[in-house]
Amino acid sequence: MMKRSVWKNPMFLSGFLYLFLLILASFLYTILWDDEVRRLYFISENGFPVESAPISPKWNYPFGTDPLGLDMLGKILIGAKYTLILSFIIAFLRVAVSLPIALVLGTYLQRFKKSINGTIDSFHYIPLSIIAYFLLHPVLWEPFNGFTTTMTERFIIEILILTLLIVPILSSMLGNEVSMVYKEEFILSAKVLGASKFRIIFRHILPSLKDKLVVLFGQQIMQTLVIFIHLGLLKLFVGGTDVDYSFVPDPPQSSTNEWSGLIGDSFRYLQGAPWVPLTPILFFASAMFAVALMIEGYVRATSGHSYFYKKFREKYNGEGVEKKNELKTADFERVRSEGETMGG
Repeated sequence: MMKRSVWKNPMFLSGFLYLFLLILASFLYTILWDDEVRRLYFISENGFPVESAPISPKWNYPFGTDPLGLDMLGKILIGAKYTLILSFIIAFLRVAVSLPIALVLGTYLQRFKKSINGTIDSFHYIPLSIIAYFLLHPVLWEPFNGFTTTMTERFIIEILILTLLIVPILSSMLGNEVSMVYKEEFILSAKVLGASKFRIIFRHILPSLKDKLVVLFGQQIMQTLVIFIHLGLLKLFVGGTDVDYSFVPDPPQSSTNEWSGLIGDSFRYLQGAPWVPLTPILFFASAMFAVALMIEGYVRATSGHSYFYKKFREKYNGEGVEKKNELKTADFERVRSEGETMGG
């Protein structure tokens, strides 16, 4: 089937444009207004206040204001570049670091594949968000005397930790994919013709994995955004958590207005002023939906089938087959027991 350009696929293009325009708007906001957020403390009619902060969504404030009267849309735009760009960087580094390890596992260390996979499988049962919390808490939580690191240093440390945490799992998964490709007939033909493993990797295996790597990159973006949300609910914000140690302290706040910080900082207002925490949640969901559109568009453009429909069908058809097998086994056992009873 002839491959079409992903840039002509409406799903990929719409997801890409949404994320691109959101990041562009974030940088333009910083350039034009220097990250200053407009305030609205109260709304008055005929000289009498009728509503005070947090202000519910209005025409001039489409997502309302927070309890300090700060425009939620302005805070979202400021934090978009930190949230999205860091998730892209972390996702890219995860795939880039895991790929060479996977190539070694799938070609040179095939005899140890079972023992390596058995060891790495234990990581699936450990919540990565909890591990990330304990590793990042000393870095992102502001101590009593203030941060001893710069924001750039905290960004780098967080990127490294959130990257390296997932590398063992990704390496094992990609190693299995490499091992399957390495057993294909065209690889065997290349080996018979005298091609070295090094040549096979770069001329045959890597081109075969290209589409899988692109999809994996999109999946890691969404997983990184989910971890950001978890850390935000645990009061660890991207770039650092500003902590007030005064006698009557203010709640911990994000130093960058990134989206997970906006959730963690305002989740207690979910009942009284739901637009405050729901606004960053909405933008998180829309960003992940945009990435999902890009994945779906890319797969449709390159292979002609639907990625998510295929995953849905594999999942539920697989469950259906398992249930049928269980029923058949139960019926067989019942018939056998009845036969033994009659025979007795």
